[in-house]
Amino acid sequence: MRRLPGILIACAIGAALVAGCGESGAAEGARLNVYVSAPMQGAEGEAGKTVCTEAREEAGRAGGPGGFELRVICLDAAGPEGRWTLAQVGANARTATEDSATVAYLGEPSRAARRQSQPILEAAEIAELGGLSGKEAMAQVVAAIEEGDSSDPRRAVFDAVEG
Repeated sequence: MRRLPGILIACAIGAALVAGCGESGAAEGARLNVYVSAPMQGAEGEAGKTVCTEAREEAGRAGGPGGFELRVICLDAAGPEGRWTLAQVGANARTATEDSATVAYLGEPSRAARRQSQPILEAAEIAELGGLSGKEAMAQVVAAIEEGDSSDPRRAVFDAVEG
């Protein structure tokens, strides 16, 4: 009789481990954030707003009932003159890294701007998708989340995009 509690605990732990094996996709009800950084004003503003709008539309299709919630947060990468600035791009990347729910970052259309944000995001293991439409980028993010490890959707997206 003295061994029965120990056996029950061992069985419960074993059952929990087996139940967790093979899971994919984000945990049910998870709230995940994707940051979009692009100029939202000036000459490149319309393109930036389009990326943001497309990303939000695609995020709205993700998850479904009982699935995960994907939220798109758009950040303006433009400075006072209406063009992206290195300072603003760096600040946007740091904002994304400070949010524990961040799973991806849709970077600026400009390669030079992405060179500024890339090391900041890589250090935090946040995938950066740049040079794509908002729809294309979000489709990649959603696929990586749905197919990846539910215990770490950020890592699943990072591995799928960067790997």
